[in-house]
Amino acid sequence: MTETLILLGTTITLAFFHTLIGIDHYLPFIALSKSNNWTIRKTIFVVLICGFGHILSSVILGIIGIALFFHATAFDGIQDIREDIATYILIAFGIIYSIYGIISAVKNKPHSHSHNHELKKTGKAFWGLLIIFVIGACKPMIPLMMKTAAENNVFTLVLVTVCFSVVTVGIMLVMTLLGLKGFRLIRTDKLERYAHFIAGCVVLACGLLVLFLPF
Repeated sequence: MTETLILLGTTITLAFFHTLIGIDHYLPFIALSKSNNWTIRKTIFVVLICGFGHILSSVILGIIGIALFFHATAFDGIQDIREDIATYILIAFGIIYSIYGIISAVKNKPHSHSHNHELKKTGKAFWGLLIIFVIGACKPMIPLMMKTAAENNVFTLVLVTVCFSVVTVGIMLVMTLLGLKGFRLIRTDKLERYAHFIAGCVVLACGLLVLFLPF
């Protein structure tokens, strides 16, 4: 029982700090929510879908590893490749969105788009984020799953997986909502024309930080 509590404590702590320190887990949502004028409900929906997609890909990979009796370190190479791909996609997404923002600002028509165009734009942003988060699975989660599975304790394995998932997605959501609330305290009327460009720069900066800093 004591070992289980220690493992759960480690899981919750790891998930908390991994998500909190990893600004790419929430800054892109804040930036794109502001630039696309998403409602709080829509923002929550996007964060939840992307968050659980982020977790699900790790769970699937962990289950495959357990089924094949691979040691956790055997997945380091695979995870590194996945993380690199996700990071480069995040950077590319930021560059493309920044370019779109520049074009939009030059045209100076922040509110002139049709409703259908806005829906398409929102859809592309959502699918872009979802792909990034599904590919960039949570690396710390797999060793925890495999360590628990090695002890042949299915209940603890499920508990660890659920705890890691809930804490990770919960912190993503809380930090996103806090960021949006902070923005409301700042007057951004004059920057509205450049909202998409700024959002693209934020996403790009997140990608570059993840690439060059050891989060």
